[in-house]
Amino acid sequence: MKADIFTTRILILDDDPFILKLLMRMLANMGFSSVICCENGVDALKLLDDVATRPGLILLDLNMPGMDGIEFVRHLVERKFSGSLILVSGEDERMLRTTEKLVQAHRIPILGYLQKPVQPESLRMLLMKLDVPSSMRSGERNTRKIYDADTVRTAIDSGQLINYYQPKVRVDTGAIAGVEALVRWHHPVDGMVYPDQFIGVAEENGLIGRLTHTVLSRAFIQAKVWQQSGYELKVAVNVSMDNLTSLDFQDAVVRLAAEAEILPGKIVLEITESQLMGDVRVSLEILTRLRLKRFHLSIDDFGTGHSSLTQLRDIPFDELKIDQGFVHRASGDETLRAIYDASLALAKQLNMEAVAEGVEDREDWELLRQTGCDLAQGNFISRPMPAEALGEWMEKWHVRIETESLISPKTGKVL
Repeated sequence: MKADIFTTRILILDDDPFILKLLMRMLANMGFSSVICCENGVDALKLLDDVATRPGLILLDLNMPGMDGIEFVRHLVERKFSGSLILVSGEDERMLRTTEKLVQAHRIPILGYLQKPVQPESLRMLLMKLDVPSSMRSGERNTRKIYDADTVRTAIDSGQLINYYQPKVRVDTGAIAGVEALVRWHHPVDGMVYPDQFIGVAEENGLIGRLTHTVLSRAFIQAKVWQQSGYELKVAVNVSMDNLTSLDFQDAVVRLAAEAEILPGKIVLEITESQLMGDVRVSLEILTRLRLKRFHLSIDDFGTGHSSLTQLRDIPFDELKIDQGFVHRASGDETLRAIYDASLALAKQLNMEAVAEGVEDREDWELLRQTGCDLAQGNFISRPMPAEALGEWMEKWHVRIETESLISPKTGKVL
């Protein structure tokens, strides 16, 4: 941990005096010198309201008499708390995970959670995240600047939008099977801008058609470049529900593929499941015609929408992407594991390829190996990258497969 974080003012809020002393001793042993303890939420809020005692990090118990931890979080939101939070509780993992998501929904930076009795090394691992400035903990996305329609239109027309690509690999052999195109905005002043800051603006202002056309066109051209270089990759592109309201969309996709001289079988159109609801007659016609043309269809973020099984019944998907929320940490979480297993089994029974998103560490990867998932995607394999970086990454990935024993010897060599 960097030396400057040890000056962080820390507040421990817990109704158990023994826990307060224990955590205080752990923090002192780690070098943290400014630690305040509170046994109730009312006193803790008084410290927050005073600039001289306002903490930069709070270790928060959930189950306390009077004001519980969840109510305390609401008061943090009202006070626009800009510090970080660690949940510390004797509640079960499911309750802690739910509360963590609530804190994230309130946009309060949360370093994670700890179950009692707290282990010093587990606390140390969470505190290491303080090394990263709070503005950077989510890859600069904490700066929630929203752009107006004219600015987004200019970005599309002036070529400021570019595609990054995140690899998908086969779990059994480690071979790269394809990439997903993820749009980024290289803003001339603000630098890298992520899609959650401009996709919604494009959808609300009739610009999503032009934006998707740009992403598709560049992805198809890049697919041809890779093909000419000897890389037989499937390229996946996300499709907005707004794209599926016009019958012209199907013709545009077919035309762009023909102009790039790329076969439809090399293209995967990823449809976010939560977007497919209500009257789907037009979208069903578009997707069915694209499937007839041999484009591949993928149901994205499976399990997070409202009518997953209905969409699987009605639309001829080839691929099912298990949402990252059911993949990462599923090896050690009974609830996540049950949902992951059910999703994988459903894909297999429907003869669909299963893609696990959000593979963040070796434990996630091993779960996929043990359960026979087809494809993996996530930061453990690679973060999204510019197209020109793919070749170098592939060389390094092949080395990792060998040195880290990521596949079973009997599966043979990769590409």
